[in-house]
Amino acid sequence: MSTQTYPRVSPKEPTFAPATRLQQSFSAAAEKRTLIWLAERTPLWINSDHLTLLGFVSQCLAGVCYALVRWNRYALLAAIVFLALNWLGDSLDGTLARVRNCQRPRYGFYVDHIVDTFAALFLIGGLALSGYVNPAIAFGMLIAFLMLSIEAYLSTYTLGQFQLSYWKFGPTEIRLLLALGNLAVLRWPTAKILGWQVRLFDVGGAVAIVGMGLMLIVSAIQHTATLYREEKLS
Repeated sequence: MSTQTYPRVSPKEPTFAPATRLQQSFSAAAEKRTLIWLAERTPLWINSDHLTLLGFVSQCLAGVCYALVRWNRYALLAAIVFLALNWLGDSLDGTLARVRNCQRPRYGFYVDHIVDTFAALFLIGGLALSGYVNPAIAFGMLIAFLMLSIEAYLSTYTLGQFQLSYWKFGPTEIRLLLALGNLAVLRWPTAKILGWQVRLFDVGGAVAIVGMGLMLIVSAIQHTATLYREEKLS
């Protein structure tokens, strides 16, 4: 009885084309110059993974600070410090890899954004526990953020364009607004609007939900139309 042999097929290396990064926020130009300046002066023993970890841990600790606000409102100031450290780690990791020409496109894209997902849960969860924002509004923000993220990742895969900002607002602008909100809430936790006494963070959260919802709808319509034109049936 003869034994039939088959040629051994080696697995193909996965192909991956890095997406074009679309960053058109208010702070984009100044931020890019700053990050390159920092990357060129970063000690060699620090690599992108260290910075990604710094960004992740800092955002989680910012969420812890928000949870502690229930007992001490000055934890809002500590949250600002951790938001700044989150910006440093989350923004500098990719720039450092590009400056040193040691990019890992698939690994970097996946790790950076799965880390952002978990960190967002910590941050919003802390806000929900703070007593300064209605938990329903806090988790509404989380849902809107995750839905907008899904749209960004889908457009990255299908269009090859990674949207880092919407309507001139990107992650840095959001951190700045949150930090300014912390300072405002420290002095004025509530405000009177149309005769109603409301929490300042509730107002900001509601505006954020509406804003992200509109960004999601507009982007989904635009990207669907673009893909329809590119793959139109004859």
